[in-house]
Amino acid sequence: MATPAKPDKATEKRDRIVKRIARELRDGFYVNLGIGMPTLVANQVPPGMDVILQSENGMLGIGPYPIEGQEDADLINAGKETVSEMAGTAYFSSADSFAMIRGGHIDLSVLGAMEVDEEGSLANWMIPGKMVKGMGGAMDLVASARRVIVAMEHTTKDNQPKILKKCTLPLTGVRVVHTIVTEMAVIHVSPTGLVLEELASGITADDVQRVTEATLILSPNLRTMAV
Repeated sequence: MATPAKPDKATEKRDRIVKRIARELRDGFYVNLGIGMPTLVANQVPPGMDVILQSENGMLGIGPYPIEGQEDADLINAGKETVSEMAGTAYFSSADSFAMIRGGHIDLSVLGAMEVDEEGSLANWMIPGKMVKGMGGAMDLVASARRVIVAMEHTTKDNQPKILKKCTLPLTGVRVVHTIVTEMAVIHVSPTGLVLEELASGITADDVQRVTEATLILSPNLRTMAV
C-alpha cells in the first residue's frame, strides 16, 4: 500500500488556521464564511455542534464540501464552489440574504485579508491597478456581523508583514476586526492595541513580532495555539 503524501507547508498552514477558527464556533451560531480559506471552516465544524452556515448568494444551511463524484453544480457558495446541504437548508434571493446580514443576524463572519492594522481596520477587496470583479459582501459583513475573525497567512509571499500599524490598501472596514488567526498566532484586537493570545507550537513571541509591523502586546495568559 502506498504511503499517503505528506501535506505541503501551504496546506499545513491553512489547516492550522481553519482548525483553530473552528474552535470559535458555538451551538446556534449563524456564520458567514468568506471566499477562499474561510470556506474550509465548513469541514471543521465539531461533531454534534449545531452551526448554521450562510452564503450571501442565498443559501442557509451549507454543509461540508461534497465528496468527489457527488457534486451538484446547482449547489454553490459565494465563491462559486460546489457545496453540500444540511437537513433543513433554505434557499432565497440575494436581496433576502443581504437583509439577513445587514439586519445584524450573523453571529460570526470569517474573512480573508490582504492587510489588517493595529486598530482592527481591514483591507481585503482590491489592490489598486489590478482588476477586481467587485467587493462582494465583505463591506456589509464587517459592518453588520456581531464578530469578525480574519483568517490569513501571517506574511505575503515576499515575507512582508500583513499586520500593519496602518493599512495601505483601500479599506473594507474601519475598526471592524475582533480576532486575527494566522498560522503563527491568534491575536485579539483590543482598544489598546493587538494582544498576542496564542502561539503555534514551536513559535516564539519574538518570531511573530519580527514579521509583524504593528507592536504586539503580550497577553498575561499567552498560551500554545489549540487546534
